[in-house]
Amino acid sequence: MTQQGVRWTTDQVLALAPDAASRKAGSKLGAAGPWSEAGSSGEGTVWGLCKGSGGKPYQTVVDIADVTGPAYKCSCPSRKFPCKHALGLLLLWAGGDDSVPPGQAPDWAEQWIEGRRRRTQDSRAAGGSHSGGSADPEAARRRAERRAERITAGATELEQRLTDLLRGGLAAAEQAGYGLWEETAARMVDAQAPGLAARVRELGALPSSGPGWPVRLLEECALVHLLDQGWLRRDRLPDGLAATVRSRVGLPGSADGPPLRDRWLVLAQYDTSDSRLTTRRIWLYGADSDRTVLLLSYGAAGRAPELALPVGLALEAEVSAYPGAGQLRAALGERFTPPAPAAVRPPVVTAARAAARYGEALRADPWLDSFPVTLGRVVPTPVEEGWQLADADGGTALPLTPAAAARPGLWRLVALSGGAPVTVFGECGHRGFHPLTAWPEGAGEAVPLC
Repeated sequence: MTQQGVRWTTDQVLALAPDAASRKAGSKLGAAGPWSEAGSSGEGTVWGLCKGSGGKPYQTVVDIADVTGPAYKCSCPSRKFPCKHALGLLLLWAGGDDSVPPGQAPDWAEQWIEGRRRRTQDSRAAGGSHSGGSADPEAARRRAERRAERITAGATELEQRLTDLLRGGLAAAEQAGYGLWEETAARMVDAQAPGLAARVRELGALPSSGPGWPVRLLEECALVHLLDQGWLRRDRLPDGLAATVRSRVGLPGSADGPPLRDRWLVLAQYDTSDSRLTTRRIWLYGADSDRTVLLLSYGAAGRAPELALPVGLALEAEVSAYPGAGQLRAALGERFTPPAPAAVRPPVVTAARAAARYGEALRADPWLDSFPVTLGRVVPTPVEEGWQLADADGGTALPLTPAAAARPGLWRLVALSGGAPVTVFGECGHRGFHPLTAWPEGAGEAVPLC
């Protein structure tokens, strides 16, 4: 927000919530009742006091206009980011009534705003001058060689495990239980190959997972075998594919592509979590470059990552690509404008073309689970085994993934459509299509579905 009259929608605010519980709790605080001394400035700041369980209200302030934002500050003890009070304050502001009138920020809010923006300016002025130039390149090379040797040993051991499994028959995997797979995954962790470890754990979850599990297990074993062989023969691969193999095995990389400045539409944002880590995925579309890129950020288990961008808004920024054939991951660099409404939408394809694009992407990255596409003029339709998105102007359709069909976002999509065609952005893969964001026909606002 850079002008007083530009406000976010309720959906854009709720898309910032770190989890469903925060979304629900924040929604309850989106009314004027618990708030006092709320206000906003034309520079993009919202503040207010929220009544809590104690005698002293919580001081909450949100900075929306800073190019590195949005940023939040609240005196509550919550470890979630943003907390329910920040979400409630933004929802109150997004309502557009007189509950958050324009005014002068109180001292406690002004001090935080000034301090944060001063630190941001200092950081940008430094411009990465602390680059760690004292590191020993030779020592780094030796460490990389030792790690590569460990991964090679781990990949060789994993190949033997797969050979033993196939020689004994897939039924043996069901009898062995999960312990064998977890032991193998632990060996891959010891080999410093977290990517291989994650794939082994996925193998362990397949036996007895429902009808057709032997076929799924065989398919995933083939992909693990392909990755093993790719690593063991990486010196014979083209540079791009070799970089993809290193990434899939779990070697860290850096975004070394040239910075690309564009107006980036925030297509979708969602989190996945395990016992160790919360991973946030943010899809961006460049209006001028016609490129779609993926931002990844991480938080400790139970804590949302700090990077959050409102779905449906656009910002001018630079991104730099990570290496690897077919890789869409990028790093967000300097941001020149805060997120703001924009008449930008990604180009659309049919259901048939979406499946074809996923197939084309597999040639560059055989381990790719899904590929981002935007479907135009599709209608959510129930079928015997779930739901599908059917082309309104043709006879093709894409099934929704089982995970998407079981989530509340499906009913938001059905309600938005009402039987009429809609535009849907999501991820198309071998399990089906996973919708993430939808737009009604015409000039309606983006509706997050995750």
